[in-house]
Amino acid sequence: MSMWRPPTMPETRERVREPVMWPVDLDAIASARERIAPYVPPSPLRSYGVLDAEVGGGIRVMVKHENFNPTGSFKVRNAFSFMTALSQDERRYGIVAATRGNHGLGLAYAGRTFDVPVTICVPLGNNPEKNAGMRALGSRLIEEGRDYDESLAVAERIVRDEGARLAHSTNDARIIAGAGTMSLEMAEQDPTLDAIVISVGGGSQAVGAMAVMRALRPNVRVYGVQAAGAPATHDSWHAGVPQTTDRAVTIADGLATRSTYELTFPALREGLADFITVTEAEIASAIRLLLRTTHSLVEGAGATGMAGLLALRERLAGQRVAVVISGGNIDAQTLRRVVTQEI
Repeated sequence: MSMWRPPTMPETRERVREPVMWPVDLDAIASARERIAPYVPPSPLRSYGVLDAEVGGGIRVMVKHENFNPTGSFKVRNAFSFMTALSQDERRYGIVAATRGNHGLGLAYAGRTFDVPVTICVPLGNNPEKNAGMRALGSRLIEEGRDYDESLAVAERIVRDEGARLAHSTNDARIIAGAGTMSLEMAEQDPTLDAIVISVGGGSQAVGAMAVMRALRPNVRVYGVQAAGAPATHDSWHAGVPQTTDRAVTIADGLATRSTYELTFPALREGLADFITVTEAEIASAIRLLLRTTHSLVEGAGATGMAGLLALRERLAGQRVAVVISGGNIDAQTLRRVVTQEI
């Protein structure tokens, strides 16, 4: 792991240059893309003049529409990357995972495709619409724990008791490679990008993006954004060591984790240009902005990158910047609160 000295300016701080073992490289991501190609078509990268005008500062915003994917998020890439890397013998034991929804939806969809039994563990009070979607795709749903981290402990118990294979939402190289296929598409769709602003929960999207860009577009800077209500990775990044938090509460439920992960944290520390947090009000405002300008449905985690771009717009003035709508699976109750500006 790289050891960082206390930061002065985030993009110019000194580092002790120790080697960082990246969990994936371009070859692994390209292999994942080849495996998932029959099941997950490329998603569009689009610009919207009205969005550029609202952002201002001469920024050209390129929107990666992962909300148009099967199951409505980038997580379906991860799921098929994981599932297609398993042997037939491994698949017969079944798959288990913990999720707030999108990871589970992707695995349930991939499991149905390959006739593999899938068990999904979610916390109590989880998004009811995501729960219904996972059940409808044929997965066994277990509701236990107060948050994602406690549901992960339930999934690990099932691994011990039943012999199922754990598909961790972040801490698995096959998962991270799947997430990287999104950025491989972006590098090909727009070779003139200057920066990517991307939401971070566990970090699979950001690490995948950095692995691609450092190989193909080394001048592209990747900025991480986390919800202020679930800041474990952000706080750890700035502290220089992994930290945990007692709570993770945010409308960006896909980012609601309380810890860092061993496969992604060193790469995040090595590669991110900067890492910021945004408030619930800023996430809600970004959802409304994307609804108004792209006319597509966006969930909290999917709008966090956009909220981050707005917070960073003075630094990114005049540049060509990609943001990722990582998912569109917002529940009706949260959407109503956002639209009516209760958040």
